[in-house]
Amino acid sequence: MIYTLTLNPSIDYIINLENFVPGSINLTKSEYKLPGGKGINVSQVLNNLEAPNTALGFIGGFTGDFIKKSLEKKNIKNSFIEVSGDTRINIKMKDSNNESEINGNSPEILSEELEKLKEKLKLLTSKDTLVLSGSVPKSITSSIYKDIMNTLPHGVKIILDAKDEALLEGIKGKPYMIKPNNHELGDIFNVKLKSIEDIILYGKKLIDLGAQNIIVSMAKDGALLITPNFSYIADAPKGKLINSVGAGDSLVAGFTYGIYKNLDIVEAFKLGIACGSASAFSENLCTKIEAEKLLKEITVKKI
Repeated sequence: MIYTLTLNPSIDYIINLENFVPGSINLTKSEYKLPGGKGINVSQVLNNLEAPNTALGFIGGFTGDFIKKSLEKKNIKNSFIEVSGDTRINIKMKDSNNESEINGNSPEILSEELEKLKEKLKLLTSKDTLVLSGSVPKSITSSIYKDIMNTLPHGVKIILDAKDEALLEGIKGKPYMIKPNNHELGDIFNVKLKSIEDIILYGKKLIDLGAQNIIVSMAKDGALLITPNFSYIADAPKGKLINSVGAGDSLVAGFTYGIYKNLDIVEAFKLGIACGSASAFSENLCTKIEAEKLLKEITVKKI
């Protein structure tokens, strides 16, 4: 089974406007609400790929209930831990000129609620894959991903998609794969990466720190797969960018499913890129048909 963990889920409230005017009353052209959070996005794409998975994490209040019911309507299994506070709401506003986001604060996660999560995770086996994805609530230490990895049963394969301290601490747990983008990788070392060679150089520094493999996404310029012995580059398929939200999570989902199905790591990398691109070219998270169509266009080269 594949499990996804979203410590900080949300309702994503998407608002489309003709032209946003600050300080005035603005009417929406369209609006809709979606269950959000990086791990939840991964679960939804895995479901679209017909991959068995269970969504884990913390939810609370009427907003948490919306997330739970939304996933259940799609027949996505979940085993959330309920907390007393309301799950946050993130607002994503688009008009003809700009795209802006306002992210809400997460509810407080108590120590006993965190222990309940750890008890659930102890039931995983060496046949399972766990995706640790997204931001960490303020009430939880930034070392949480590392702490989880250190308490898991031996053999559970870990995919980590986080930023900043959560990523740097998480690397110490030796995850199978991490997925920063090129800007995030540069920020970690406080440098500006100007070439593929720069990205590989600093990617290997993260391998030295504990990561087993790294995928560095580069938007329209494709992605790099960096392993301890080799590096590979893949161009992004051609298409019109419609919505970048969830594209990175879709890449993680495709790669995770490939690894779960025992594909070679390069083939899993290709599937990840296909899923990420398919979501970027769509209003919604990618479908299996969309990903399979793009998969034929992707070429991976060893550097």
